Amino acid sequence: MSTLSFRDFLFAPDHPRVAEIRGLNAREYAEAAKTDSFAGPMIEGWTKLYPQAFTGITSDGVRREGLYPLTAARPGEEAPTAEMVAAAGKLLGAVTAEQKRRLCYAVDAPEWQSWANPEFMQHDTGLRLDEMDPPVRDAALALVEAGLSAEGYELVRNLMRINGFLGDLVELPLLMNEFSYNVALYGEPSETEPWGWQIFGHHAALNCLVAGTQLVISPVFMGAEPDMIDDGPHKGVKVFKERIGLARQLMAALPEDLRAQATVYREMVDPAMPEGRIHPGDERHLGGCFQDNRVIPYEGIRVADMPAEARVVLDAVVDDFIAYLPDGPRAARRREIQERYTESFFSWIGGWKGEEAFYFRLQSPVVVLELDHHTGVFLSNDEPAPFHMHTVVRTPNGNDYGRELVKQAWNS
Repeated sequence: MSTLSFRDFLFAPDHPRVAEIRGLNAREYAEAAKTDSFAGPMIEGWTKLYPQAFTGITSDGVRREGLYPLTAARPGEEAPTAEMVAAAGKLLGAVTAEQKRRLCYAVDAPEWQSWANPEFMQHDTGLRLDEMDPPVRDAALALVEAGLSAEGYELVRNLMRINGFLGDLVELPLLMNEFSYNVALYGEPSETEPWGWQIFGHHAALNCLVAGTQLVISPVFMGAEPDMIDDGPHKGVKVFKERIGLARQLMAALPEDLRAQATVYREMVDPAMPEGRIHPGDERHLGGCFQDNRVIPYEGIRVADMPAEARVVLDAVVDDFIAYLPDGPRAARRREIQERYTESFFSWIGGWKGEEAFYFRLQSPVVVLELDHHTGVFLSNDEPAPFHMHTVVRTPNGNDYGRELVKQAWNS
């Protein structure tokens, strides 16, 4: 069977999907999108959700307390706090007074929750990289780099490069380019008190909170359309190939009866799905932008019921999802997730062999991990395809944005 190529789904240059917005920059398209037949209804729905008072994602509407104690990190699990503080200081030293006013928010500001992953800018939070002079932009990216692992930062930059590649492909470089992302700073950079940063834009959004030696990066949204660059200076970039391969291996490692129980819907758009299960923008994933308080019931099979060989593959899936974290916090997060395997559920939608599109979710009291294959937005495929995917990481029961750590720091 031949491999699907994203280039088979490029719109003609005069197609209305791209021709009607050609020449618009991000701010102009932000206005135009409000009345767009595709984006408009999504924006209207999301507007009702932001800003709502934050409680956190739950499985049943009742927030579970006591999951995230504010204690010193275990030896070997410490955050790179000093490096992050130094990078934040350099950024603050590089901006003007007006830029600082736009960049900085309180550590518990509702603007944390304004992030979004579409190409249209709904909330102009912080500073926009493609409007900054190179020294300021470089300092902002250095702040992001200081809070991530080397491979995590490279993945973020590759997603940004793919966004620029897509913008060039469809001749919309003002709207989608390598630097069409917003960056914001929350709280006062400190080695002891909670503070953090945020970067968000098309197919890349990360929210980072550090509290002493603890680090939380959540919510995280990473995706790509397409999933590779096949021309130009960044030719050869590919993303999420290993994660998708591991997910298929996991399904193959399950006994047939467990695989059937894990598959809650056989089709990506299944007649058995309840109304609203498919969102026009999020499609199947549930923890995207403006879903900070969503109730997501457990589905599928218990991780505790998986055979040992399947749990080994699941460990690899988890490691791939959290590889953006520096070594210490990654070890802490891995331990936190694995300690809750007895309360974790794994669910699947779609096929799992060959190039079949799929969705899956790992969910427990301390994590939601999702991957979903999507239809085209700037490519013309009207069926979910392996070259367009969205991934989400959430920390339910109140610790998205490190909010639970902030609350404890203030009450101590």
